[in-house]
Order: sequence, then C-alpha cells, then structure tokens
Amino acid sequence: MAKDQIRSILELSRRLLALSQTGLHFSEQEYDRERYREVADIAERLLASESTLGTEDVHCRWFVEDGYATPKIDVRGMIFQGDRLLMVRERADGKWTVPGGWADVNDAPAHAVEKEIEQESGFTARAVKLAAVYDRDKHDHPPFLFHSWKLFFICELTGGEARTSYETTGVEFFALDALPELSTGRVTAAQLRRMYQHHLHRELPTEFD
Repeated sequence: MAKDQIRSILELSRRLLALSQTGLHFSEQEYDRERYREVADIAERLLASESTLGTEDVHCRWFVEDGYATPKIDVRGMIFQGDRLLMVRERADGKWTVPGGWADVNDAPAHAVEKEIEQESGFTARAVKLAAVYDRDKHDHPPFLFHSWKLFFICELTGGEARTSYETTGVEFFALDALPELSTGRVTAAQLRRMYQHHLHRELPTEFD
C-alpha cells in the first residue's frame, strides 16, 4: 500500500479513536457509550490491519488515559557549537536525533527540554528561543499512532559533560553536512537545517503549522 494511503488510514483511525475517547468521557447514557466503544473497535481493527500490532495492542497503547483527547507534546533541544550540532543515539533504534522526548505533566516547556537534554546527553543547557511548533503529520516523519506537536528550542550549554543514559548509547557533535543516520520519527534533516538558521538569526519569528 502506498505511503499516502497508509497515512490516510492512520489519520482517519486516529480521529475515530479520539472521538471514541472523548465521547466515553462525556457520555452518561450506556447506549451512547456502547456506540463509542464500537467506534473504537472499528478504528482498532483498521489500524491492526495495516500494522504489526494486534487490536488489543492498539487498544492498550491508545487508551492509556481517558478524558478529552488532545495531541501529545514532543520537545527537542537544539545546541550548536559553530556549525556542529549536539546529537544523541537512541537506544531504541540505534539512530541519531537531538535530545528530547514527551513533555511531562507539571513541567513548563522550557524546563521540559532542559531536563531532556541533561537526562539524555549529560550536558546542562538553557532554552533561549522557541524556534518552531510543528505538527508532526505535516512533516516528513513516518506514520505514528498518536497525533503530536513538536516544539523545537534553541538552547545554550551551561555545563555538564557527555554521558549516555538508559535511553541513549552515544553523545556527539555532528556537522550539518555530515549527519549520521537519523531517527526520522523524531527529527528530519530539513528540520535540523532550519533550526541552524534560527540559531544564527535569533530575530527570526517562531514558526508554526
């Protein structure tokens, strides 16, 4: 199946799951709740038919919380030294990205990215600019179950030293014209090059989709 068709199925199924989750949160009538559960079942079957996950796996991954369904927030920290960029190698897939991950509840956005940088690379840093807020689906990332927004921050080193973590197996600075194999579910080369322009020109306005 073509990539665009897979993405379309993912987007439609994700929307059905979100409607089901929100409907179950607000509905008190059991008849309505049964319909929302059926909507979720149909969406799970659609997703399972186009992936290696079973319907039970899809259900467990999606319904980790209830309430009104909203996008997840992914924060990414961009630290440049000259034209070299701080990157970490993900233990999960063995590929490289910039430090970051899902924002935790009760963390302010800047604190979330500063924490991710320290946890994944060993360096401490200060977020100095929110450069971009991207809708993951509008960029060249592979299909993913959850809808998410990606917040890219320009950061400056304040201390620490390189070390790996339970999530990372490498910490290095790379030139933009000699990037390693990227974990494209997390970042793309185009995003990294664009963030370099924000690093050089701090007066550029924050970009958003």
